[in-house]
Amino acid sequence: MAKNKFYVVWKGLNPGIYDNWAECKAQVDGQEGAKYKSFENREEAAKAFEAGYTHYLKTAFSPKAVARLAPEAPIGNPINESLAVDAACSGNPGDMEYRGVYTATGQEIFHIGPLKEGTNNVGEFLALVHGLALLQQKGSDLPIYSDSRNAISWVKKKKCKTLLARKPINEPIFDLIERAEKWLNTHTYTTRILKWETSVWGRSRRISEGNEVKVIKIISYICPIYRIQAYEDRFRRKTDYA
Repeated sequence: MAKNKFYVVWKGLNPGIYDNWAECKAQVDGQEGAKYKSFENREEAAKAFEAGYTHYLKTAFSPKAVARLAPEAPIGNPINESLAVDAACSGNPGDMEYRGVYTATGQEIFHIGPLKEGTNNVGEFLALVHGLALLQQKGSDLPIYSDSRNAISWVKKKKCKTLLARKPINEPIFDLIERAEKWLNTHTYTTRILKWETSVWGRSRRISEGNEVKVIKIISYICPIYRIQAYEDRFRRKTDYA
């Protein structure tokens, strides 16, 4: 009889330790840069998970393999004249919201949610598409930052590759996903999408702290994306995916 293995997911939908491949696969499928490995027993898996992926590589592989983790060049400062988008979710799934801010000042440009039964990855994707649509509509050449490699990958593929189950309670979120995918498939854009380097710049102007969603006052105009009030300071007019 084959011995059961234990699987560590360091980077994926839900990092953790899994006792079967099916559950592990569900966490890493379609996740860009997913990091995971099987172990012979739970004790080894627990030690590897607690130590972290980088430490595991240092102890298990050659220096050459570890060197590939190092950045190719020093990372400078973020571009102040830009839009930075972000999402937060209290639970997975849970109440999800997203927003965009003007990087130089932290001034909130738009804010959607909270919406029921969403995930952080979905919020990051929607925030990025919302930002792209808004900047294009306003004729702005500002670049846009996201700290989510998943969201950036999904936008490039024009598909939200979420495993989130569709339910009546989160139908509004799936309506937004469909609108976002439609926009991506019917529009072209020249906006530069840049990675927010959280490890260097910190979690600048995040919506959330820990797992608690900070509810930010939503004012100003009605956003026709989903008829939800949102704030648009720098651009002042409506935006829509459609």
